[in-house]
Amino acid sequence: MKEFINNWKLIILLCLTLGLAPFFPEPHIVGKLKWIFGGAKGMAFMDWFDVVLHGFPFILLIRVIIIKVVNLKAGK
Repeated sequence: MKEFINNWKLIILLCLTLGLAPFFPEPHIVGKLKWIFGGAKGMAFMDWFDVVLHGFPFILLIRVIIIKVVNLKAGK
């Protein structure tokens, strides 16, 4: 499991597919984030679940980037 969540190639693939799907007229996560930054009025549980589902690959990507930067600074 550790190899899976630390595989940056797989995480980038997840970001480009699950994270951005559907692609037209705009990526789904972008629309949800606009809605949240606009006050999140009228958001139901399913909308929040969508944010978590489509945002999770990006959270994994940020996590891997932080781990790589920390390891570079530590000299590992």
